[in-house]
Amino acid sequence: MTRTSVDLEALRARLDGALMVPGDSGYDDARAVANGAIDRRPAAIARCAGPADVAEVLAFARASGIDVTVRGGAHNPAGTAVADGALMIDLREMNTVHVDPRARRARVGGGALLADADRATQEYGLAIPAGLISHTGVGGLTLGGGMGWLTGRSGLTIDHLVAARVVLADGRIVRAAADEHADLWWALRGGGGNFGVVTEFEFTLDPAGPVVEFAILFCELDQLRELLRAARDIVPDLPRDVSVIFGALNAPPEPFVPEPVRLRPGCAVIVAGFGDAEQHARVLDLFRARLTPVFEMVTPMPYVALQQMMDEANAFGISSYEKGTRIAEFTDEVIEACAAHIPRKKSPMSLALVYRLDGAYTEVADDATAYGGPRVPHYQLFIVGGSPDQTGIDAEREWVRDFWAALQPHTGLAGGYVNGLTEFDDAKLRSVYGTKLDRLAAIKAAYDPDNVFHHNANIVPSDRGRALPESSGQGSS
Repeated sequence: MTRTSVDLEALRARLDGALMVPGDSGYDDARAVANGAIDRRPAAIARCAGPADVAEVLAFARASGIDVTVRGGAHNPAGTAVADGALMIDLREMNTVHVDPRARRARVGGGALLADADRATQEYGLAIPAGLISHTGVGGLTLGGGMGWLTGRSGLTIDHLVAARVVLADGRIVRAAADEHADLWWALRGGGGNFGVVTEFEFTLDPAGPVVEFAILFCELDQLRELLRAARDIVPDLPRDVSVIFGALNAPPEPFVPEPVRLRPGCAVIVAGFGDAEQHARVLDLFRARLTPVFEMVTPMPYVALQQMMDEANAFGISSYEKGTRIAEFTDEVIEACAAHIPRKKSPMSLALVYRLDGAYTEVADDATAYGGPRVPHYQLFIVGGSPDQTGIDAEREWVRDFWAALQPHTGLAGGYVNGLTEFDDAKLRSVYGTKLDRLAAIKAAYDPDNVFHHNANIVPSDRGRALPESSGQGSS
C-alpha cells in the first residue's frame, strides 16, 4: 500500500462521512459535474457530513500538500468542483433546509439545491430569490450573486444573505454576518468560493407563490428583431410583480407545442406574474400587439414548477459552454448583432436568454456587497452552447465566442457575471469586479493567505503577511 493510500485511509477513519477513491463504487457518479464536457478524476472525494468533516479534510490537505476543490451543486460551467488529482470536498449530504415562517428566515445547508430550498420555503408561501434551474446548488449561485425570476421584485440572492457558517482554510469554523467577520460577510456576497467553505447560509425570505401566472409566447426566428425591439420598449416599464425573460431558443418538444413547431429554432418572451391574473394578461397583450406567436401557453402554475421548467433543457450531463455580457440598452446595434449571430447556432440545445436587472436590484448600494456588477438598470445576456455529447460542443463553443465578441463594441457596460465565466484570468476578474477586486484580494489575504481555495474564479491574495482577524465566536449560524 502506498503512502498516499495509507494517508487517505487515515483520513477516512477521521470522517463521519464517506471517502471515495478511484475504483470505489459510486466514485464515477460522484466526480461528475453538470457540464458533460468536463471529465476529471480527483484523487479522492470526501462526502462531508458536517463542518467538522470539512475541517478534517482541509487539515489533511494542508499536511499532504494536495489541492482541494469544493462541490455543492456542481453547476459551474467551468467545472470548478472537480480537478484531476485533487481532493474534492463534497457537500451534497449537507442539504437540509430549516424554515422559520414567522421570522421569514431559512437556514440552508451548503450542499442544498434550489429544489431543496424551494420545496421547504414554499410550504409557507415564501421563497429565497434565486436562480431558475432547480438542480443548481444554492452555494455556488449565492456566492456569485444569484439572479432569476424574483430579481426585480426582491433583488439578488446575496441581498437576502444575513449570515453564513464558514470553514476557513486553517480549519476554523466562523460565523460571518454584519456584526461578526463583517469583511468576510461582505466578500462572500459576490466574491465566489475564494474565502472558505460555506456549510450553512441564512437567508431572509420573501412572499412568493404558491401559485404564479405563467406565459410563453413563441415566435418564428424571422420575428427576432421585432421581439427584441418590443422587449426594449415594454420590459423597463413593467410593474415589479411581472418578470420577463426573453431571447432565442428552440421550441420544446412538449405536448402544448404544435407538433410541426417542436424543436424548431425561434424566439420567445417568457412572462412570470407574481401579482393578479389581470395584470399578467395586460402585459401579454402589450407583446401580442407587436408579435405574432406561432404558439403560446398561458396558465397558472405552482412556483416550484416555474423553478423547474428549464431543468430538462439544462439537464445534468449536457456538454456546454457559455459566456455572458452586460448590456446597458438594447440599441439597434445590439439587436443587429443578435439577429446576425443567433441563426448560426447548430444545436437545438443552444440558446441566448436575457434578464432585465432593475427594481429591487438597484436599491442596494453598489459597494454594499462584493457583487461584480453595477446596481443600475441594465440587461444580463447569457449565451449558452449545448450539445448532447462532446462531439458537437466545439461548433457551439465557436458560436458562443463569435456572438459574444460581436456584442462587445455595443454593450455600453464592461464585464460580465462571475457565475457565467468559463475562463478565468486577472483581466476578466478586473472587468467583473473593477476596484472591488483590490478589497477582495486583501480579504483573501486575511482569510486564505496561501490561496488554498483557488479552483474557482480565483482572487489572488494581495498580501500574504496579513494575520487572520480574531473570531468573536466559533459558532453556528
